[in-house]
Amino acid sequence: MTHPSITRRKFIRNGMITGVALSMSKGTSWAEGHSKRIRVGVLGCGSVSHSYLPHLSQCPYAELVSACDIRPERAAAQAAKFRIPHHYPHIDQMLSGAEFDLLVNLTDMQEHEHLNRQALEAGKHVWSEKPLANSLAAGQALLELARKKGVRFWGAPCMVESPQFAFMAKTLASGALGRLAAAHAEYGHTGPDWSAFFYEKGGGDLPDLAVYNLTTLTGLLGPAKSVTAMTSIITPVRKVQDKGEIQVEAEDNSMLLMEHADGLISHVQSGFNYFNPHGHDGSQETRHTVSIVGNRGCMGLVGYDWDPRGVDVATEDHPAYERHVTDKGDFVWQMGASLAAESLATGRELLITPEHALHVLEIIQATRESQATGRRIPLTSTFRWPVVR
Repeated sequence: MTHPSITRRKFIRNGMITGVALSMSKGTSWAEGHSKRIRVGVLGCGSVSHSYLPHLSQCPYAELVSACDIRPERAAAQAAKFRIPHHYPHIDQMLSGAEFDLLVNLTDMQEHEHLNRQALEAGKHVWSEKPLANSLAAGQALLELARKKGVRFWGAPCMVESPQFAFMAKTLASGALGRLAAAHAEYGHTGPDWSAFFYEKGGGDLPDLAVYNLTTLTGLLGPAKSVTAMTSIITPVRKVQDKGEIQVEAEDNSMLLMEHADGLISHVQSGFNYFNPHGHDGSQETRHTVSIVGNRGCMGLVGYDWDPRGVDVATEDHPAYERHVTDKGDFVWQMGASLAAESLATGRELLITPEHALHVLEIIQATRESQATGRRIPLTSTFRWPVVR
């Protein structure tokens, strides 16, 4: 993903902090009117940290306290670069070391579940890269643990906070497209080559790529009721930097249908075998990667939902596409942990919720079950909807 310039406008858009008495993980209370900075520990100092740490370092609500990585040299390098006072080679030392409030989990997908559990058990708030856990049941148990401990638990991705998502949600709510019938979303590239975990069990294009479109479509259209899907492996052998030649175990090609309320059907496709002339540069993408159709209008998101470039709308009254919200403001895909810090500091609730992330996790789980059984899979989870402010 690209690394766009970052401003502070999003973080100060609510004006002066009025102060909220918020109980922190170690029982510390902040007096009313105190301008708070949430102490942050970053777990995982590999590729994704190069995007998260610059954003967190500029967030007025975050104070970077600790960096941790099982490769100690990576933690040390990021600590030096971003002036983080403490760095550790293991989560155990991090949790028993310098005090912090919010753990930001940027580790391999398969490791999120047990590391999130360990942090929650220690009374830390958690922002986790996707997915929150390896199964719906495990994720629900983690959310229950967070509630028991009195801490907050959020998961990437954060596209519901973009101005393009907000415009699309409001357009749908206005009824401008009429009775909604169908939606489509797609996201893919030729696959990362820097780590094997993308292709090992628990990895795959679903939790790495489809998760974005699944979050966007369910956020716009509402929770899904059932899933019918097919997945496959197109490239059974890959060469990656950390392990050389490997056998691919997780899906690298996926298509799924979601049934929403009132007969509305949506489709998502993703994969690690998608050639794109722009590579992985979202700023060059001009296609509609998310499209929604009704009986009186249609709407398309220009560019990726994690790097949106505008929204095209056509209706009966205005049948030619008109482009809206071409400015994404301060929205960037790596801002979720900074938003979590802002929420903890000010009490401002996010549109991002763990229930939504868990619903998407269940869709991913159901997609694999549908492929394995050839059946339509009913869903049991839900989340607060509509996702609007």
